[in-house]
Amino acid sequence: MAGIVATGVHVPIFRLSREEIARAWGGRGGGGEKAIAGYDEDAVTMAVDAAIECRRQADRPVDGLYFASTSSPYREKLVATVMATALDLPRECRTADYTDSLRAPAAAISAAVDAVKSGSSRNIIVAASDRRTGAARSKFEMELGDGAAALMIGSEDVIASIDGSYTIYNEMFDVWRTEGDAYLRSGEERLIVSEGYQKTLQEAVAGLMKKFKLAPADFARVVLAAPDARAQAALAKALGFDAKTQLVDSLYAVIGNTGVPAPIIMLASALETAKPGDRILLGVYGEGAEAFLLTVTEKIKQVKHSAAVKDLVARKIPISYEKYATWRGLISTEAAKLGGEVNPSLAVLWRDRRAVLALYGVKCLACGTPQYPPTRICAVCQSKDKFEDYLFADKRGQVFTFAVDYLAITENPPGINAFIDFDGGGRMLCEITDCDPGIVRVGMPVEMTFRRFSTSVGIMDYSWKARPVPPA
Repeated sequence: MAGIVATGVHVPIFRLSREEIARAWGGRGGGGEKAIAGYDEDAVTMAVDAAIECRRQADRPVDGLYFASTSSPYREKLVATVMATALDLPRECRTADYTDSLRAPAAAISAAVDAVKSGSSRNIIVAASDRRTGAARSKFEMELGDGAAALMIGSEDVIASIDGSYTIYNEMFDVWRTEGDAYLRSGEERLIVSEGYQKTLQEAVAGLMKKFKLAPADFARVVLAAPDARAQAALAKALGFDAKTQLVDSLYAVIGNTGVPAPIIMLASALETAKPGDRILLGVYGEGAEAFLLTVTEKIKQVKHSAAVKDLVARKIPISYEKYATWRGLISTEAAKLGGEVNPSLAVLWRDRRAVLALYGVKCLACGTPQYPPTRICAVCQSKDKFEDYLFADKRGQVFTFAVDYLAITENPPGINAFIDFDGGGRMLCEITDCDPGIVRVGMPVEMTFRRFSTSVGIMDYSWKARPVPPA
């Protein structure tokens, strides 16, 4: 039996209200807000965060990683390999990217289920993530939010079996981008919603119910991808579902339309309150549609989340439109006075990939002291070449000391740099992100998070920063 073993969701901590967008342009906002990826976040870093939560829930070997997105930072480069390195997965791990369509996560899930059923893989993480940008003053600027979600697909201890699916394709221009487009394009709204979204996803869901001889009343929860809450509710009604009792909230009002990860975020939310025996319908749309039939198992009772989806949504820091526009490159600002862009060495990036991307240091075999970055001479006992690899990415720590730097080269001044003392030993100098400088204090508990540091000559420089541990 193939199914979902674990879930993980990442909702960026920053929020941009639609009223704030309206303020910038002198229009009407329509209420609500959307989640905004931080200045050091993109589709890759958010997907890594969601995948980490998956592995926290299910501590088992992973031999496959599939990345789904319409906003990969690279037009030609396998992003799943960056993620696999950051997650310290085995070299034999199967990696693949599914891109360029909102239906990408459905294709990735189907491929993962087929691989697990065939026995070619045991556990595959499907990570879906998007950070799309709407043109200034467009409806997409109001609608598009950022986020990520991940599923671990396996055959043992599944919390929800994937019993089947039904898929169709539909050639239609609804939303699209060409090679040179910075922003999303779309057709006439009534056409793409009524003739594209509603009719296509309705056909796929109806086909699934007919295939498995099920009626709307047979489902406890219904997850339907949607461009907004109104379109989702209209589709549920047309299919015969009760929007109040069966339909899972799209979260459009609080985090926006997150694109590729949206149906997976909703599914994760549905599983948090599901009971054994519940049937769940998952509908994904994009140049066609795919509907999945899931059944919740007794294993759902054993799941322990670090934070529920509603808790992730509730944690937020409001930002101004000007800050958002700066982060997204919609406006240019004066460069920092100190330093300058440095082109990365490809040889160094390759040689130090485990230390930089996976955050591996070393542990002295003579005195037992963990150290980062890797070294040949122990800083404590001066032993030479007597080390074993030591992973810091999964360790928490506390702020030993810190400095707030107003002259640092950063898209979000001031920069916060701190020495972190890790639980179990080891000290590291790194940046603190996702917080206001006013809350940082000596002894503050932190955890590590994978982030983008810079972009130069088309190369994304990723590594790890610290962030405050969320309250329990």
